[in-house]
Amino acid sequence: MKIVFLDAQTMGKDIDLSLFKSFGEFHTYETTSPEECVAHIADANIVLTNKVLIDAATMDACPQLQLICVTATGTNNVDLVHAGEKGIVVKNVAGYSTASVAQTTIMLALSLIGRCGYYDDFVKKGGWVEAPTFTHIERPFWELKGKRWGIIGLGTIGKEVAKIATAFGSEVVYFSTSGANNDAFYQRLSLEEMLQTCSVISIHAPLNAQTKGLIDSNALTLMSEGSVLVNVGRGGIIDEVALAKIIDEKELYVGLDVLETEPMQKAHPLLHVKHPERLIMTPHIAWSSVEARTALMNLVAQNIQNFLNH
Repeated sequence: MKIVFLDAQTMGKDIDLSLFKSFGEFHTYETTSPEECVAHIADANIVLTNKVLIDAATMDACPQLQLICVTATGTNNVDLVHAGEKGIVVKNVAGYSTASVAQTTIMLALSLIGRCGYYDDFVKKGGWVEAPTFTHIERPFWELKGKRWGIIGLGTIGKEVAKIATAFGSEVVYFSTSGANNDAFYQRLSLEEMLQTCSVISIHAPLNAQTKGLIDSNALTLMSEGSVLVNVGRGGIIDEVALAKIIDEKELYVGLDVLETEPMQKAHPLLHVKHPERLIMTPHIAWSSVEARTALMNLVAQNIQNFLNH
């Protein structure tokens, strides 16, 4: 049994992948380009992929392929219809990163609320050394207690964030992107009311026809001065060009872990905003705590074991 991991770099260098050796001959590639894909898995029986595309042509060129393990929840990088026609089993993993994404959401929100970027920069550049008093309250911050926290996408991760926000004393409300989600515990609002009344809004929704471009220029204009917007859902939900423009025009604080195109493009307007202290960006790492990645690999291994048992 030959097993190939096409983009092992997506798991980081600290996660032990040796558990896959128990299933047979195991090979890893840090990355795999579209041109390299067939060569890397031509005689493989099992393929692990996070984001490498496995299309119909690739499957046709790999006659030994029996199982595709997506090391993520989304399977849009695999031609599921063609896999089914060829009898190739496709398995994904869900639920491994809830705590990690929720924690990152809170981290981004608190860093922005506390103006941590400004104060850290002030101290490290010697500002505190030269300060005339023991304190320097140049960028006032506020408490989450008593504030309204809006959640776009009240699924598993959204509910975990809601619990944490509630523990801080926030009033949690939500917007249903499908229009069909009703929750007995949290108040459901229209998008317009949420944007106008929430001090913090966090996005935990998938990218689909209902959410693409949901937070556009008009939506951003509705948000109040000093409010915080965090997106750990999917890029494409926020109009990034409009966002870059409005950050320079009003006091809006934004935390982004996802972008419409990843990796980030060199000419991206968010790299050139006039007020970078209002923006924190992380490179799609919200899902990737040590615990989440370890759980992910264990679940992938379980998928392989279940496949072999049948």
